[in-house]
Amino acid sequence: MTPNPILGCGIGLRFQHIDQILADKPPIPWLEILSDNYLTPGSVQQDYAIEVAEYYPVTLHGVGMSLGATEPFNDEYFQRLKSLADQVRPAWISDHLCWTAAHGWVSHDLLPLPYTEETIKHVVQRIREAQDRLERRLVIENVSSYLQYQESYLSEWEFLSAVAEEADCKLLLDVNNIYVSAFNHDFDPCKYLDSIPIERVQQFHLAGYEDKGTHLLDTHGQPVSDPVWGLYKLALQRFGALPTLIEWDNNIPSLEELLAEAHKATEAHIHAFA
Repeated sequence: MTPNPILGCGIGLRFQHIDQILADKPPIPWLEILSDNYLTPGSVQQDYAIEVAEYYPVTLHGVGMSLGATEPFNDEYFQRLKSLADQVRPAWISDHLCWTAAHGWVSHDLLPLPYTEETIKHVVQRIREAQDRLERRLVIENVSSYLQYQESYLSEWEFLSAVAEEADCKLLLDVNNIYVSAFNHDFDPCKYLDSIPIERVQQFHLAGYEDKGTHLLDTHGQPVSDPVWGLYKLALQRFGALPTLIEWDNNIPSLEELLAEAHKATEAHIHAFA
């Protein structure tokens, strides 16, 4: 069966809201399922995800592929992810351009990569293998960062664009992550947007950050900031009214407040093309 189309501005599916969503069936354009929380066959969590996907278009978004790592992929992880995808029929599967584990140690953080040609070749091979395993084209997301490698000689946007082109994958542009990294590393976020190939971008993420004075911290724990809304409007003008997702993972608000934040993104769509 063909997945339902993903249109407009959706929200992330959170445990706190599932019962209300299934009971009330509010008019949510689409939902992003954090795949890593729903991978256990026969679990209550996976049953919930399957039920939600009966009523709403969904995507799967993960943090566990560790595409930039050097160790072999976790076979069980990919088997369970593919099984979940076969059941909920997501419009696409996304994960992050980063590494999360090494030598059996799991960081539980999305760690950046050195921006070099060698890293491009390595990550491209990993993305191709992941796509083969899942029998689907991947959508990869840029992460926020707080350090840079001395070995890096490419910009982040050059690195991201090259990976997408050579791996023949799509991009999930996290506008908040672009703004956070631009502040932390003193680059122009508008140049970042202008350098990404338009045809590669499939989706946007929006989220909130905390201003720590010396740096911005990507927390997903508050509303989207005004500067990120401004950058989002520029992204809409360059890439078009692509599907957008409000990420809110900490200090999770009521479903009504979350949907109100998504409505702001819908209004930005309207105003960008008025």
